[in-house]
Amino acid sequence: MLDAAMQAQLKTYLANLREGIELVASLDESEKSRQTRQLIEQIAGLHDLVTARFDGADARKPSFVIRRASDAEKWVRFAGLPMGHEFTSLVLALLWAGGHPPKVDADLIEQVRALEGDYHFEMFFSLSCHNCPDVVQALTLMALENPRITATLIEGGTFQQEVEARDIMAVPATFLNGEPFYNGKMELAEILAKLDKNADAKQAEKLAAKAPFEVLVIGGGPAGAAAAVYTARKGFRTGIAAERFGGQLMDTLGIENLPGTPYTEGPKLTDSLKKHVGEYEIDLMDLARAVELRAAKDVGGYHEVVMANGASLKARSLILSTGARWRNLGVPGEAEYRNKGVAYCPHCDGPLFKGKRIAVIGGGNSGVEAAIDLAGIVGHVTLIEFDTKLRADEVLQRKLRSMPNVEIITNGQTTEILGEGGKVSGLVVKNRANGDERRIDLEGVFVQIGLVPNTEWLRETGLELSKFGEIVIDDHGATSIPGIYAAGDCTTVPHKQIVVAMGEGAKAGLGAFDFLIRNEPVEEVAQAA
Repeated sequence: MLDAAMQAQLKTYLANLREGIELVASLDESEKSRQTRQLIEQIAGLHDLVTARFDGADARKPSFVIRRASDAEKWVRFAGLPMGHEFTSLVLALLWAGGHPPKVDADLIEQVRALEGDYHFEMFFSLSCHNCPDVVQALTLMALENPRITATLIEGGTFQQEVEARDIMAVPATFLNGEPFYNGKMELAEILAKLDKNADAKQAEKLAAKAPFEVLVIGGGPAGAAAAVYTARKGFRTGIAAERFGGQLMDTLGIENLPGTPYTEGPKLTDSLKKHVGEYEIDLMDLARAVELRAAKDVGGYHEVVMANGASLKARSLILSTGARWRNLGVPGEAEYRNKGVAYCPHCDGPLFKGKRIAVIGGGNSGVEAAIDLAGIVGHVTLIEFDTKLRADEVLQRKLRSMPNVEIITNGQTTEILGEGGKVSGLVVKNRANGDERRIDLEGVFVQIGLVPNTEWLRETGLELSKFGEIVIDDHGATSIPGIYAAGDCTTVPHKQIVVAMGEGAKAGLGAFDFLIRNEPVEEVAQAA
């Protein structure tokens, strides 16, 4: 299962084990079980503190438990092979079970240990899902830190019948005590917030105790990270308040147009940005969602940002980099069948539609790339573009047109998504030239039609927004309110690209620096303008 390079890499990691761990497998005569046995034997052969048994009696085969030899009540189970994006999750499970301390906020660890009640998690993932590892790793950590929590992590491709029986059409899909818990990406703090009723109050108390910042960045994507690095390097006390550090990057797989980096992936780039931010005294406040802006009464005074948990943060200068999100079609059936055939992440959910018929809505780069990727997995792809021609790069269009199981419809308007038995069964597309409507029978619809800026919370602030809801900025990244700057996909900058967002973030950071050195502080409590 593991080639020589992977074995060498794993052996290096296992050198960090502090205590013994046991691998207990439940197998049958299938090829997947043979591969699982081989994987477990290879792992056990790499370190004396790892032992393997093959007498497990779990109903899911193949599956295997990882547990501490000294405390069998703390365990995590992988059902299916945790390879692909989940190989890192397997490595971390081995290390954590073996006593190697996780690089997680100590307060979160204590919160996990203090949870009362019995929590039995089942989580379904796909090997190509780049959003799944965060959930897998969070549940793994919880199970290995609290004996009343168990986690069974299931590779959907191996247990396809169970996936279909549970009507799972999007991953990550998490169940708690047999009932649906959450469908989508969640980090440890988010899971704890759903389980711990006092989590919001605890976070609000921590945020409210923070002294005012000189620069506060709202948003933690490429623009926000770049802005914070620039202002911190200038010596200003800087904070980042992000609903989710990384933003859209965390939902992006292949990145091939970042100069100097021929190929990377969104989660990897996010990790690099977080490490870079960590090189400076930047106060990173994750899972902090802004809901209200109260601009300073006087130039040089404190702006105030109210967070969803009720806490307020103050700063002399703000940089708004709240990014954007996928645009919805806004047609009947879309909301009803979300995660029941309507999807937005082809990399995460594509494998669940193996051999089936699907549609991709959108003919830009994102839509055409999605159609190309899906065509190698599903039975048939229908790409629907509203315009009279595709808008993707020519190289992508040529690749798409060369694929035999793809139909391209231009000048087509999707008017309804149809369903039957709680799942997508088709859609209706209208020919915009003559008004004729056509029903297309299929099982999945992937929506890739552009972005909407995350600026709804700014509409009543006096901040100038474009007709599309974008924050209007000048050549320095300044907004219509003195001391408030903005950068990235939430602004009127014309090209929504990672490299552009980084540059715009740096520009906004320099703009904030210039504002601060030119304006004397005004000691006053921020009030609504």
